[in-house]
Amino acid sequence: MNILCTIAYRGTAYHGFQVQKNGLTVCEVFQNALEAVLGTRPDVKGCSRTDAGVHAAAFCLNFHAETRIPLEKLPLALNSRLPADVRVLEARQVPEEFHARYSAHAKTYCYRIRNSAIDSPFSQEYYYRVPGELDTKAMDRAARQFVGTHDFTALCSAGSEIAARGDTVRTITACSAERQGEMVTITVTADGYLYNMVRILAGTLLEVGQHRLKPEDIPCILEGRDRSKAGPTLPAKGLFLQRVEYPQPENA
Repeated sequence: MNILCTIAYRGTAYHGFQVQKNGLTVCEVFQNALEAVLGTRPDVKGCSRTDAGVHAAAFCLNFHAETRIPLEKLPLALNSRLPADVRVLEARQVPEEFHARYSAHAKTYCYRIRNSAIDSPFSQEYYYRVPGELDTKAMDRAARQFVGTHDFTALCSAGSEIAARGDTVRTITACSAERQGEMVTITVTADGYLYNMVRILAGTLLEVGQHRLKPEDIPCILEGRDRSKAGPTLPAKGLFLQRVEYPQPENA
């Protein structure tokens, strides 16, 4: 059967999700758990690769396997074999043709900025700290300028194979910046992303919050397709994959 799992993980110790030769990844430890529980090591399809150090609150993946373990109990079985920083939240059967990445029609990421002169001793690996006061209202106005279908070359780091092919048009359906106390959260929902796109978008909004850019500059940055005109690539530790959306079955 084709099984869809939703997992959460702290990305600090991992080189992203996708299996790599040069470092431990979330997919590798998940496949290790599958092999221990099922006796086989199926190929795993993730909804996203995610960069090293990026976290996920609800990452989706699928694999084909046969198991006598009821799917509602599979998360507990896998969690008993996984490290504490990776947890399976849910497992369910999906149609044979389902693919965690290509079946998704939207993914939501959040970037967290702690706007404070002082770090938290409890959660500093989950945000990027900025000491100077940020203009969150200006950041939110700028965020809304990203909504729509655009060529996002200006928000793509060098080295992207997709960008090299010229496939740089994406549709952002929602983008905002919101403050709760000292925490500023940038939230983006899109049909797909380029290499480091959210971290560069967040860096660009940070420049707006510091009054180095204006909200009205965003359309020109996108139209210019010049990476040097956008903001910096913020550190991976502040980025979370928050939600993956799939079309509802017709009979749902």
